[in-house]
Amino acid sequence: MKRLFTLTLASVIIASAMAQTNNSFGLNFNHVALAVKDLKRSVEFYTTALKLQEITNRTANPAIRWISLNGGKELHLITNTEPVTVPKTVHLALSASDLEGFQKHLTELKIPYGDWGGTPNAVTTRADGIKQIYFQDPDGYWIEINNAAQ
Repeated sequence: MKRLFTLTLASVIIASAMAQTNNSFGLNFNHVALAVKDLKRSVEFYTTALKLQEITNRTANPAIRWISLNGGKELHLITNTEPVTVPKTVHLALSASDLEGFQKHLTELKIPYGDWGGTPNAVTTRADGIKQIYFQDPDGYWIEINNAAQ
């Protein structure tokens, strides 16, 4: 479990570093991989709750499924039997052009969400005015949806 957390945290740190525009190697963010217990359930969650599209898994490994994060970025879901424990500080953040509409969508799907502090159905507003909500996928990974795209 500690190994999985360390790998997840390392992925986030590497992705953040690669997002910098001034790197001498021309590095860009490509994908993030999550270990999941029930591959079918996780694919259904990401394609239904987030309305993301499944794409071709070019590894041809049936224990892995790929989801498009748009813009050539990907989420790889990989079958894993170990339990996952991830703190909220390690999360996948996506921007929505209609945060209120997305909140209604989660409510319709009966997916609980809240603010950073965990208050149900509440929204965090950052100092710069960006609004954020948080919820978890079926394996306990945290997801932030914000309105930075507006």
